[in-house]
Amino acid sequence: MPEITLPIRTERLILRRFEASDLDAFHAYHSLAETARFLPGPAKSYTESMERVGRYANFVFEKEGDWVALAIEPADQAGLQGEVVLKWLPGRAQGEVGWALAPGARGKGYATEAAEAMLRLGFEELGLHRIEARLDELNAASAELCCRLGMRQEARHVDKWHYKGQWATELIYAVLADEWRVDQALKRTRP
Repeated sequence: MPEITLPIRTERLILRRFEASDLDAFHAYHSLAETARFLPGPAKSYTESMERVGRYANFVFEKEGDWVALAIEPADQAGLQGEVVLKWLPGRAQGEVGWALAPGARGKGYATEAAEAMLRLGFEELGLHRIEARLDELNAASAELCCRLGMRQEARHVDKWHYKGQWATELIYAVLADEWRVDQALKRTRP
């Protein structure tokens, strides 16, 4: 795998490695039930947040199973607003993208912009062939985001997960490198 050059800059965002100074902001949104609602596991304790920020700050992306985990920070405002991740899945050149945002950062297009940057990283720099997103069927905002990214729904697994005391239906969205390149070319030609 090629070296990942950081930070990644988009029109409005800086995607960078996590730092120890991100801990309080990370915990502030990961300790909320509304953030944990569609993530595996309960809201995070301060210790769990500390462990996660440490893992994210020191990520290594060298083999299947590794994660790129980047802090989302607006270019015009210092401070962590969320994270975006890309996991190298087992199998030939496949990845999984995911995101989580602080409540105040939602609805501003940050997740779309950050996830688009991760798709670009995965397809253009890392040479991935396919990237997917897995989400709870009730997570309408993430399903809409997947559609904005040009991903298609490939599967609906009824009662796939049992977490937070109930069964959840999993949706799998995905896009192939060739499809993504066509979508990017079309976006460049639109007025």
